[in-house]
Amino acid sequence: MELKFDANGLIPAIVQDHYTKEVLTLAYMNKESLAITIDERRTCFWSRSRQELWRKGETSGAVQHVVSITADCDADALVVEVVKDGPACHTGAESCFFNPVYLSDELKAFSYEGLYELIRGRKTNPQEGSYTTYLFNKGLDKILKKVGEESTEVIVAACKNDRAETIFEIADVAYHILVLMVQMGISVEDITRELEKRHVVDHKVKQERMQ
Repeated sequence: MELKFDANGLIPAIVQDHYTKEVLTLAYMNKESLAITIDERRTCFWSRSRQELWRKGETSGAVQHVVSITADCDADALVVEVVKDGPACHTGAESCFFNPVYLSDELKAFSYEGLYELIRGRKTNPQEGSYTTYLFNKGLDKILKKVGEESTEVIVAACKNDRAETIFEIADVAYHILVLMVQMGISVEDITRELEKRHVVDHKVKQERMQ
């Protein structure tokens, strides 16, 4: 199809994680950078500030391998699905979109990603009286202790065959695990990728620590 580039010869390209569908960044391409992207199967953009081509990961190593490119109904914007080798943002964040503007109550309540972002916010912007901030202030040893304590409580509840209590305790473990993940810089995406690459639910797999 014939794409519609703007007056400056550019078209916006929304880069999206192929696995999680998370929006990673918004950049711009011209005809040359799009051709390079297709030919090399890795993202290449046009820098409006430097007025030059730049290949993502050229210096950082965080290359984005292209899976697909789709144009919208007006042919004036692109979605580029990628498998990335590292963080998409120059700040080191997995996505360039990490500054919360609004989060619905429904998302806060029912999304692991939403809860993760709320927890991360308590680390980056500590709040007095917040239990989550308290855990971050105490550090890794305290967080690990709580993960251990809550895991034990799950076992105790399950041994009693108490479904309601087990659910309650599993929720506590899930929360403290997310705190641990934020503390260690592990994203929900990291866990999703690890599970996706295994494709094993019916076999016992011994996990050995990588040397």
